[in-house]
Amino acid sequence: MFPPMVRTLIIINVAVYLLQQIAGRVLTYYFGLIPQAFWHGYIWQVFTYQFLHGSFGHIFFNMLVLWMFGRTLEEVWGPKRFLIYYLLCGVGAGVLNAAVMPGSPIPTIGASGAVYGLLLAFGMLFPNQLIYFYFLIPIRAKYFVIVVAAIEFFSGLNPNSPIAHFAHLGGMLFGFLYLQWPKWRRKASQAQAEKERKQHLKVVYSRRDEIMNLQEEVDTLLDKINRKGLEALSEEEKRRLREASRKLKEWEEKGWPIN
Repeated sequence: MFPPMVRTLIIINVAVYLLQQIAGRVLTYYFGLIPQAFWHGYIWQVFTYQFLHGSFGHIFFNMLVLWMFGRTLEEVWGPKRFLIYYLLCGVGAGVLNAAVMPGSPIPTIGASGAVYGLLLAFGMLFPNQLIYFYFLIPIRAKYFVIVVAAIEFFSGLNPNSPIAHFAHLGGMLFGFLYLQWPKWRRKASQAQAEKERKQHLKVVYSRRDEIMNLQEEVDTLLDKINRKGLEALSEEEKRRLREASRKLKEWEEKGWPIN
């Protein structure tokens, strides 16, 4: 029910939330993600903001989603890869949020970017798994992810929204890039291998044509020698015969088929 990394993340988030209740706003303004401060050197904020929350409802929802989807993903990936993915989505969410509003002095807090990344991963790994939207409407995971992303995008266009919608989208975006990267790298590797194969074949065919032309030239000159004798060859023809014979011999020694 509670895989080790999911359990650890929930404990850390709850502990930090309790610490916030004691310390007050000082933690939010120093460890929350303030885009203006982030671009002026407060780079740790893009990591630490993930563990701060603004209210009980905020942390409850995020931890619920972390538990619901994170436990399945951790069982599939293992604790280490799950943690890397979770933190990457959180950092990516913060970076995108800071890029969209670079001069904002308003702090962004919460694990929402990371948990939206978990939603994305669940939808990609288990696309046909049913999810109950608002705990009532059954919808396949792949469509659920699309609906959630669309809602966040259009909600983010509202400048008066107090929610960091683009942070949510950032978590999904970086999660998507992380999950697709091995496939893209494999395709790039295959494309490179195919390119090298074609180049090799081009060299082979070019060399084959060259060998055939040289062989034809040698045969023509030898034919002339058989009919008229060596004296019938001009100096230029003798030179070409020697050069062609030398090349054919070299290629034969290298394993190139001459005939």
